[in-house]
Amino acid sequence: MTKQSTKPNILIVNDDGITATGIKNLMEVMQELGNVVVVAPDSPQSGMGHAITIGKPIRFDKVDLYNGVEMYKCSGTPVDCVKIAVNKIFKGKKPDLCVSGINHGLNNSINVIYSGTMSAAVEGAIEKIPSIGFSLDDFGAEADFSHCKKYIKNICEQVLEHGLPEGTLLNVNFPNGPEIKGIKICRQANAKWAEEFEERVDPYKRPYYWLTGVFQNFDKGEDTDVWALENHYASIVPVQFDLTAHHAIQMLNSWSFIDDKKSKASEVKNTVSAPDGLNLG
Repeated sequence: MTKQSTKPNILIVNDDGITATGIKNLMEVMQELGNVVVVAPDSPQSGMGHAITIGKPIRFDKVDLYNGVEMYKCSGTPVDCVKIAVNKIFKGKKPDLCVSGINHGLNNSINVIYSGTMSAAVEGAIEKIPSIGFSLDDFGAEADFSHCKKYIKNICEQVLEHGLPEGTLLNVNFPNGPEIKGIKICRQANAKWAEEFEERVDPYKRPYYWLTGVFQNFDKGEDTDVWALENHYASIVPVQFDLTAHHAIQMLNSWSFIDDKKSKASEVKNTVSAPDGLNLG
């Protein structure tokens, strides 16, 4: 990484690949805020979740796609991109901000679990870097991100000024179309995909399967990310990577689990000693 000024250092990652329109738009906004380093997969990695590369080498190479921007393409996953950026480019000196996206397609509700975009941001937060994932409700390769830019800049300015609680990052989603009413701070909606595997046949008469599905929202609350997006607001959900279900701990403590110490004490107490010379076996 080249020597930088006193401006904040910003790491940009994504899961759609280094040539995606979304990352170009995110880069243009971040250049207004600080010194930018881009590390992105060399090919699309959507739906990779928090996968990392194990058992084969990771390669990353400097590329010159845009004048004056330090950019690297990586053969690994979105999470690999963050790991290698922190260790080999920033050399352990953490960036001031990690932003991921702008993803082509929403990462609201349950999608946050599967998302490579959000997993890259989660990895940033694990590294104690203030991190944000950005997504737009448009899967098109030439999606128009222009109406998101002022909101992205404002959100990043707030994070740079105030920071985020440790172990927390932001999941930001934008509705499609130019009319955004504003920003809503939300909770993750209770929704999921009703999935099906469509069976097809290849030219050799062998079956293969294509994942399809319908998004089902079971949550009627007006404080969710799904509601906000359906009503033309940008949604911000604070996300944590501590997956502990704290509300279930008390219940589990009421169950009767095996206690090895008590079991061994009971075994000793119940042992019958045989008289000398008597074989009980």
